[in-house]
Amino acid sequence: MKSIGIVANKGKPEARIVARELMYLLEARGARVLLDEHIASDVGRSELAASLEKIGREAQLLCVLGGDGTLLGIARQLAGRSLPILGINLGTLGFLSEADPDDLPVAVDNLLSGKYDIEERTMLEATLVRNGTALASYTAMNDIGIAKGSFCRIIQCAVYVDDDYVATFSGDGVIVSSPTGSTAYSLSAGGPIVAPNVDMLLLTPVAPHSLTARPMVLSANQIIRIEVDAIHQEMGLSIDGQFGYRLEGGDQIFVKKSPHVTPLIKWKTGGFFETIRTKLQGEWE
Repeated sequence: MKSIGIVANKGKPEARIVARELMYLLEARGARVLLDEHIASDVGRSELAASLEKIGREAQLLCVLGGDGTLLGIARQLAGRSLPILGINLGTLGFLSEADPDDLPVAVDNLLSGKYDIEERTMLEATLVRNGTALASYTAMNDIGIAKGSFCRIIQCAVYVDDDYVATFSGDGVIVSSPTGSTAYSLSAGGPIVAPNVDMLLLTPVAPHSLTARPMVLSANQIIRIEVDAIHQEMGLSIDGQFGYRLEGGDQIFVKKSPHVTPLIKWKTGGFFETIRTKLQGEWE
């Protein structure tokens, strides 16, 4: 009997309905269901309630109902668990999702019959150092962003790779992305699209005050160190664009490839470039 977890974003209007239908389909096929404790009572199955920690420990597969932001948050919390995740899109773009609510019967059949592939997505690890002391470490799936406040002047980001000085970017900030994150914030800042199986780190300046400042592709084995400075204190560090930490002048942020990966469940049909065409509304023909 397979144990399958279901986590849903309660902020999505259809989350309860989709979670209930998915639960019924799985149970009808003999699967054991672990329901996110925040939604179990909403679907009338409180006895199936489980914390995310328990789901990460006992489930063999995880279905995440929501948009990309929901999946990113769950992936960070489960970093190191190596729990395969199927994204079921309840959002707008759903770039990381593989299924839609209309596809639930097919999705359940694929999950329980093993008709899927696993894509291991690189994650990032960032450490914030202030006055020689490490204040915090973070894991990200998409990107680590360093940015000025909304109405502030530019900031300076001095970038080093393995202690070799690269450049100082003056502007709105910089982004360090994984290949997965290349289609997120970095893309909107002019960075390239990178296939998810490429082992690299992507450094993208944000609104740089220089015509020669361009995105850089770096080895995944290198450590990027960014020193920030400004005449104001309105600077922040963001993790997957979802939460952050106030920065001060002189802070150092070390970014490297994380030892953890996020295993995403993908069907054997389609692929990354089909996703690019359909999700980003582009036809390269």
